[in-house]
Amino acid sequence: MWHRRKLNRRDLRTLLCLGLGVVWLTGIVAGTRILLDYDNRPASFHRSPDIWPKASSIPRAQQKPVLVLFAHPQCPCTRATLGELALLMTRLKGGITANVVFIRPKEMPENWEQTDLWRTASSIPGVKAISDPGGVETSRFHAQVSGQTMLYGAEGRLLFSGGITASRGHSGDNAGRSAIVALVAEGKSDRTSTPVFGCYLQAQDSGKMRE
Repeated sequence: MWHRRKLNRRDLRTLLCLGLGVVWLTGIVAGTRILLDYDNRPASFHRSPDIWPKASSIPRAQQKPVLVLFAHPQCPCTRATLGELALLMTRLKGGITANVVFIRPKEMPENWEQTDLWRTASSIPGVKAISDPGGVETSRFHAQVSGQTMLYGAEGRLLFSGGITASRGHSGDNAGRSAIVALVAEGKSDRTSTPVFGCYLQAQDSGKMRE
């Protein structure tokens, strides 16, 4: 006669460990997928002005292209963007002037925007860090995302708008950096816009990033 085998404590422990292992592995896979989707999901942003805004107080050299990069001083993703900017400035060897504009919400105290990202930007040769109280310049240039980069020609016409990282917070070769180099060095590029990976600049309510 066939008898059903009773599970002993060892068997129960084994099954429990197997079940927990499956749950743990499933969680790891799901978490990794979420992180990858987040890293590779670009932010939405409006088109930059075709012509340099006349009311802007951002310095612009008349004899060479000017790059403007908008940044949130607390956005961790922007660190990689500043690294790419440093490489860009080295590659172009003075062929452009560059400004990194740090937004400061109107309710935040003076110098709130002068974080380590500000100091990093200021240390790049040829780059000027600029404070933007109340996001006035941010609005003039229709900037919405930290890391959003615009290149204007010497005559003030928009040549490029987009990001200079391939994904969120990651350094390395990317289409945005290559496009800017080509536009400055050769006067043309097959791309004039790229996705932007970063935190949203709209922080007027609390001074924190919205993602």
